[in-house]
Amino acid sequence: MINPKNLILDLMLAVGDKPMSARDAILAGSLFGISENSLRVTLARLSAASLIEVAGRGSYRLGPAATDLAGEVASWRQAEARLRPWTGGYIAVHCGALGRSDRVALRQRERALQMLGFQELERGLHIRPDNIEAHIDVVCQRLYKLGLDRDAPVFLASGFDSAREARIASLWDGQALTQTYRQLRLQMETWLANAHRLALDTAARESLLLGGKAIHQLVFDPLLPEPFVDAAERHAFIQCVQRFDDAGRAIWNHFFTSIALEMTS
Repeated sequence: MINPKNLILDLMLAVGDKPMSARDAILAGSLFGISENSLRVTLARLSAASLIEVAGRGSYRLGPAATDLAGEVASWRQAEARLRPWTGGYIAVHCGALGRSDRVALRQRERALQMLGFQELERGLHIRPDNIEAHIDVVCQRLYKLGLDRDAPVFLASGFDSAREARIASLWDGQALTQTYRQLRLQMETWLANAHRLALDTAARESLLLGGKAIHQLVFDPLLPEPFVDAAERHAFIQCVQRFDDAGRAIWNHFFTSIALEMTS
């Protein structure tokens, strides 16, 4: 079940630059059994943490503390555009000299590395295939925006010995990733084929849960090249997520519009 914080942030990411009213947040919460009081308390806490900010009377938008992360999350539709052919090299980040006592900084560092698909090869050394973005400087800036320490070295690496190459090949479970692409795609396709039979509130609730699961997979997907994963299966998955997201947005717009009409009639 979704919690109030994730519900609010997910909805705000979905509406983009458009403010979201507290009323709409409360209506959405009712679909998941979340009380009005719990939603209002969560809105206040998110505002105090600068994750959201007041955009007008009774309305909110994403705040400065969430802007960079929100931009990264919202860019999932351009995921494939970032890919380029892999020539066998890697991008590496060395964190061995960085402090670990600041828990907030550590969490941000780990999240940045995770979101861009890095895995730890040896203590403090994280790598990923060099198949994303046109230049390593772009990768650096994305990592820094997401919370990686700016004095962390980011560099290209290649020519690993055979033992390390074997370990690198096992850092990601490509078979499991490919299976996830296929399973989620089939779930979404089945849901879309039967969505017209669902009540509006049920369709809204289910679309948010399944769509959120699929988008989370894409946001944190390492975007590995072949032979790590089946690239064709990933492409089919991404295309399906885009169709599902479009359908989900239309359902939620219909839901909020229908409630507004009921309140004015």
